[in-house]
Amino acid sequence: MRYMIIVKATPTTEAGQFPPNMAELMAVMGTFHEELARAGVLLDASGLAPSSQGWRIRYGAKDRQVIDGPFTESKELIAGYTLIQVRSREEALEWTRRFPNPVGEGMAAEIEVRRLYEMEDFASVSR
Repeated sequence: MRYMIIVKATPTTEAGQFPPNMAELMAVMGTFHEELARAGVLLDASGLAPSSQGWRIRYGAKDRQVIDGPFTESKELIAGYTLIQVRSREEALEWTRRFPNPVGEGMAAEIEVRRLYEMEDFASVSR
């Protein structure tokens, strides 16, 4: 089972600003990702640039529209992710309980965890 650990964006991350304790945060996050890698569950991990450097494609009935960032609802945006592959939801939950606070200990932050669909999930879908 694959799970994506989603680091929620904040107004600060959307402004492209790094926290003052960035070196410490990078070290803690690096250590955690090394643990994931040693356990053989890490598939990928990365931080994302602010939405001001991105775009969206809006699909209409007959056309597609490019919408340049930034996007105003930072609480709905992501600042980074970690992709893991584990044997169960419980194992994913255990890893995510250990996930370092992405903005620093003692600060308010949120991560979201979502399972990725696997091909087997679509086996019962008729063609």
